[in-house]
Amino acid sequence: MLIVIRDALAILPQGGQDVIDRHSIYIHDGLIVGIDEQPPELAQESAYVIDGTDRLVIPGLINAHTHTYMSMMRNCADDLSFMDWLFNRVDPIEGRMTPEDAYWGSLLGQIEMIRSGTTTFNDMQMHIHQTTKAVRESGMRAVICRGLVGGEYDRSDIRLQQALEEMEEANECSRLSFRLGPHAPYTCGPDYLRMVADVAKEKGLGIHIHLSESVTESENMRKDHNCTPIEYALNAGIFEVPTIAAHCVQVTEKDIEILAQHKVSVVTNPASNMKLGNGFAPVPEMMAAGINVCLGTDGAASNNAQNMFREMGYLSMIHKGTHKTPQCIGASEVFRAATINGARALGLNTGAIETGRKADLAILRLDVASMMPNNNLLAALSYSANGSEVETVIIDGQIVMENRELKTIDEERVYYEIRKMSDHLGL
Repeated sequence: MLIVIRDALAILPQGGQDVIDRHSIYIHDGLIVGIDEQPPELAQESAYVIDGTDRLVIPGLINAHTHTYMSMMRNCADDLSFMDWLFNRVDPIEGRMTPEDAYWGSLLGQIEMIRSGTTTFNDMQMHIHQTTKAVRESGMRAVICRGLVGGEYDRSDIRLQQALEEMEEANECSRLSFRLGPHAPYTCGPDYLRMVADVAKEKGLGIHIHLSESVTESENMRKDHNCTPIEYALNAGIFEVPTIAAHCVQVTEKDIEILAQHKVSVVTNPASNMKLGNGFAPVPEMMAAGINVCLGTDGAASNNAQNMFREMGYLSMIHKGTHKTPQCIGASEVFRAATINGARALGLNTGAIETGRKADLAILRLDVASMMPNNNLLAALSYSANGSEVETVIIDGQIVMENRELKTIDEERVYYEIRKMSDHLGL
């Protein structure tokens, strides 16, 4: 089916800038096939037309680091130090979770993401097949990373074998792709990380890892290994393959040089890092060094939301405060961190409204209080919008939400199952 978004304001890349102008966007077979002109070969195709009056079209947002199965842990592990939060609260809940719990938890997270304009997420998960099953049903695009922990160089490691098995079984879904997900330096020994890096190279896979998230992590790494977590990952060969590093809060100048030299994409998670008291990633310095900085929510156990507009607001403002200058990071840089930078990190043909890219789009209402008057709409995405303005979401050329109505997920069933899970998980 040909979909036409008719005469809407849209954000398009032009000459290195993000330009807002009125356009008609043509979508067919999962792709953006035309902007302002209908392709001649589709002249006889019947079209489903979406009226663009008082609407803004943006590339679907890309949540570059999360754990959607944790969505049922929202507001159950709060106001705790990082290690207490992780080992004394989150880990025991994870230990009680069943694969079915992970499935419903992932669907809950995907409901929140779709409703707030996110079309792609990069997920580190614990239960194989459950998130991929949820993604097949929801229509979202996802990069799946089975969380890996271990100490030895052991290619028979059960979690690694599960990850490879899941990749093989899910390779028919074009909206799913995979990476290897070694959890962090404090849960993975150097020999284990070297093994994961070797397998990633052989399989042509990227890596998704937590790095330098907390002061405690960095202090322990210095004490035990006389290096930073980023130097530890470098020495273990992790950066020999395309790597996405989540957090990177407690980093040195040398760490930034290493990340830039090895073209590591960094995912900043401002809400999670603030809430756990871990500090602020030096995003302006990373951007100045040429690092591809993306944006993510982290899981709802620490955030406690999966709303990328919330993250955009935080990212656009916290560094102005910490650096005491409003010019250190602007709305256009935040917008790119939430869109094209994420696509670049994940190797996806999304993140911008251009002919030939995947049709992953969000349509926002402009005739609502938070967006009025329609002055600087690019700035409004960071400073005014909260996600409720998202009216329609298209992923891979399919409408998954229209007029705020989800087309692919039974919300009431998900909420029913989540309430049941809360009881047996002791939440």
